[in-house]
Amino acid sequence: MDLGLLVVLLVLLSVAAGLVGSLVGMGGGVVVIPALVILFGVPIPEAIGTGAITILATSTTTGAAYIRDRLSDLRIGMFLEIATVPGALLGATATVFLARASLTDALLVALGIVLLAIIPGSLARRNQEFALARPPDARSQALRLSGTYVDRATGRSVSYRAADTNPALGVMFGAGVVSGMFGIGGGVFKVLALERYLGVPMKVATATSNFMIGVTAAAGAGILFAAGYVNPLIAAPVAVGTAAGAYVGSQILPGLTNRAIRWIFIPVVAALAIETILRGLGLP
Repeated sequence: MDLGLLVVLLVLLSVAAGLVGSLVGMGGGVVVIPALVILFGVPIPEAIGTGAITILATSTTTGAAYIRDRLSDLRIGMFLEIATVPGALLGATATVFLARASLTDALLVALGIVLLAIIPGSLARRNQEFALARPPDARSQALRLSGTYVDRATGRSVSYRAADTNPALGVMFGAGVVSGMFGIGGGVFKVLALERYLGVPMKVATATSNFMIGVTAAAGAGILFAAGYVNPLIAAPVAVGTAAGAYVGSQILPGLTNRAIRWIFIPVVAALAIETILRGLGLP
């Protein structure tokens, strides 16, 4: 393929990835990595390395916008990073060993299974606009893990308090491992932990996840870069396109309902999971 055409296609792909990623709190990697493998034939380790770069681009682009709109909860985000960063270091190290052991097909199947695993919970809450209020635990009260934002879609002032911090920390460690192994930022599990266990609204979960995925991806990206799994020819145009798409998404998200965000989230994850598993099994 001509180099110029390749760059244009990569930018267009990553614009769409950045847009979707910023809307659902997953970062662009969840779209970019399967697409690079399926459409462009990029080896999975290089795709994962590129995915980590797209996560950084998405997070840095959307972070300021969501903080301005008072959607990102920095206190909750930084608290949960104590679990995700160690997980990311462990996951990235595992990916290097698996790739060098020629187990990349198994890595693809595992990625697809990871994506499928988060769909049932999202379907169960597909029509829920605001999370049901639950009493905060002692740690949440001590750290004042709570906040308020004005929901632009409904015109309401919404207050929330984090609930179950113990299971949330456990899920966040898993999110870090997934981020380091697959370069997808672990946003699918971060949103799950923030919404289901901490009980924050979907919109706040998405915005806070966008902030967190950059920190988590940075932890794993260094290991992947040192191992030679970041190809600048691929990563550079993808990062530019992802940043552009993420900026557009950050302007759209505040006006969407929590239900709409969930309905975007579910089909995107399902389609990518199926395609990734089929590719890992060597099926067309």
